[in-house]
Amino acid sequence: MLRLDHLAVSCTALDEGAAAVEAALGLPLVAGGTHAHMGTHNRLLRLGDLYLEVIAINPQAPAPAWPRWFALDAFAGAPRLTNWVAACDDLDAAVAQAPAGVGTPVDLARGDLRWRMAVPGDGRLPFGGAHPALIQWQGPHPVARLPDTGARLARLVVSHPEAAALRAALTALSDARLVIDPGPLSLRAEIDTPHGRRVLA
Repeated sequence: MLRLDHLAVSCTALDEGAAAVEAALGLPLVAGGTHAHMGTHNRLLRLGDLYLEVIAINPQAPAPAWPRWFALDAFAGAPRLTNWVAACDDLDAAVAQAPAGVGTPVDLARGDLRWRMAVPGDGRLPFGGAHPALIQWQGPHPVARLPDTGARLARLVVSHPEAAALRAALTALSDARLVIDPGPLSLRAEIDTPHGRRVLA
């Protein structure tokens, strides 16, 4: 089984991305950290049982010898919701059942956090990024350490021209908050905050 784990907002500069998300949601992000394996860094916001990650290339880190996750090497433009991540208890089994190109499991760490994540060889996830990245946490989950600002994910709307095929690939994920609709490729998160419902896209 798969479950919603976190959402990823990509940006070219972390300060810019964090400011855009804070303005959109009216809530402060907290420091995340750096990912040495990928040369990236992030800031975080708790959404109840999952979290939001704003992620960018870390200009102070050496570039890895492989493509970065979430296709960040090719990212351009304004900060926006580009990816989502689903957690599992057996990453190898989940990868075996996932569409081709979901990636190869890699052992990763940030501080005392440990996880395995399927990372595509070219950094690009199936269905143009509409398919989730797959993760298996090993030990503490970051959401338990994040302050609760009252924000909650109401809906994650994933649109794709091949919506039926994407739904078929995600039968292991049953969550009423996930909506997969036919249409041009896009991701839209509707988030309930103390200031009302806000949208990230």
